[in-house]
Formats: sequence, C-alpha cells, structure tokens
Amino acid sequence: MNTASTSPPAGIEECNARDFDLAGVVARGKPLVIRGLVRDWPIVKLARQSDTAFAQRLAELDNGADVTTLLIAPDAEGIIGYSSDLGDFNYQHFKVPITLGLQRLAGYSQRPHAPGLVIQSVLIRECLPDLLVDHSLPFLPPGIEPRLWMGNRTVTPTHFDSQQNIACVVCGTRRFTLFPPEQLPNLYVGPLDYAPTGAAISMARLDRPDDPRYPRLKLALATAQAAELDEGDAIYIPPLWWHHVESLEQLNALVNYWWNPIDVPGYVSGHGRAALYHCLLAFRALPPAERAAWRNLLDYYVFGDNDPAAHIPEQRRGVLGPLTAETVEQLKQGARRNL
Repeated sequence: MNTASTSPPAGIEECNARDFDLAGVVARGKPLVIRGLVRDWPIVKLARQSDTAFAQRLAELDNGADVTTLLIAPDAEGIIGYSSDLGDFNYQHFKVPITLGLQRLAGYSQRPHAPGLVIQSVLIRECLPDLLVDHSLPFLPPGIEPRLWMGNRTVTPTHFDSQQNIACVVCGTRRFTLFPPEQLPNLYVGPLDYAPTGAAISMARLDRPDDPRYPRLKLALATAQAAELDEGDAIYIPPLWWHHVESLEQLNALVNYWWNPIDVPGYVSGHGRAALYHCLLAFRALPPAERAAWRNLLDYYVFGDNDPAAHIPEQRRGVLGPLTAETVEQLKQGARRNL
C-alpha cells in the first residue's frame, strides 16, 4: 500500500501465544496480534512447507460441497467493491467446491494479470468437516464455528464486524490495517444496505490518500494501526473496529471465529444492526430539537455508565433489569409491538 503523503501507520500491539489471555483482551477492547497462536495446527505446518502441500491436504478433506466464490476482473486490482457508478458489484458470483477453487487459483498463479478469486466466509463444517478434528481454539466455546476465507492477491476494503473476532492466518501473508470506531466520519462508508461483503465498506482506497473526493481520509490514516501476519499468526479485532485486509501471496487462507460474549438465550449478534435500522426509521427525519432529545434519552438508558433503574425496586425494573432470557423476550415483544 503506497501512502507516500502520509506517515506510516503505527503497529498493532502484539503478544506471544503463551501470553494471550482472552478475557483480559476482550475486556480491554483493543486489537491485538497474537504471534504463533495456531503455528502447531497441522494445516499450518503444511502451508509452511509449500502452497502445494497445503492445497493437496484441503483437496483431500473436501467433501464436494459448493462454496461461495467471487471472481474479480483483473482491472479491479483484486479489490472487492463496486462498479464505477455503484450500479453493481465488481465481481461475478459462483458456487464451486473447494478443490475446483484451488485448481483455479493454481492456474491464475501462472498468469501475470490474473483475476482475483476469493472463497468467502464459508463454514468449515459445511465443506471441510474433518478439518475440525484437529484444528480448534480451545479457549473458545465449541459452539463457535470457524469460517474459511481463501484466495489470491485480493483486498477486502475497510469495514467492521458487529461481533468479537479472532482471525488466524493458515496460509500466505495478510496485512491488516485497523481504525478505531470513531473514525467512521473520515472513512466515507458506502451504502448500508448494498455492500459487496455484507458489511458496509469504505469507498476510499487507502493507497490513494490524496483522492480529492475523500479529503478526510488522511485524518483516518493518521490513526491507523497495521500489522502483517504470517502463517500461524492471529489477530483479535474488537467489534466495530474498522479493518482493511490485504492478501499478499498467490495463495492465502484464513480461518476466523466470530462470537458474542453475551451468553443469554435468545440474544443474537444481529440485534445491534437491527437497532441501527430501527433508529434510522425512528429518528433520522425528526426535527433537530427532537433528535437531540432522543439522543439524550438513549444516552441515559442505553449508552451511559449510570444505572437508570437504581431507584426502582428490583421486582419492578422490568426491561431495565439484568439481561436474561425473560427480558430479552420482553424487549423483542416490545420492539414488535412498536414497529
């Protein structure tokens, strides 16, 4: 990434695998590179031998299920995104087995101006179930399912996830560039409801900081943190941290785990995104004074550090009480009644 007119990004804080403490890292809420976290995974050991050894093992484990695959035209420089007028996405969408995807990647590696190919966010259980036998993160609950991301030299533009995320590089090298959540105004994010990765992406290229369409991008770049991860390394990315991911080799693969630390029946990670849409519907068109009043109400009941029910007897706190399966259901019913 060429950012000649800006300072290089700061490094992301790092630790060794033996020093990694998940609970402490989640509580801190900052990104962290974990060097060597999955270095002992069998598939990583094969990748460190050669791309061929890695690919042969995946082909052996492939159960033949079709997986989501994107083919990006060569002139897009591997960047997953939009057509020039935002009328469409800049890739073709296919469903092919892992083995066929690997064969196409091998063929593209011999071409100087090859298309980008990405196998995108596939549940490993659905295509490589036997890989789960000896590839896991023991500090995560077994119900948290890993996903596979694989391709050649491609770029996933700056976006965020609403869940906790640990991403493990199992083949190749990836460069992560992260921005804190408050950089949203400087990242020029595209449509919320029309995004190539499912999550809204920045329309500004990090390697073009002088693009006159995005003058505040330099402010975001001044806060950037970056790191290159090799085979066996991992990164923890907190929810709502913006991240830009570059795959740097002819063959790259990553396994990631998304999870929500709230262990309450009925609570799902999608509630936050649903609330965003509901807030757009409820508040966006209101007069400024009324929006400000609602902002104050939300700060008090939702985002503040105070306990808004401290003065109410426990048996009458209702949806303001602790989050339990019962209060989750009450909140859902209340939301449905008011839509």
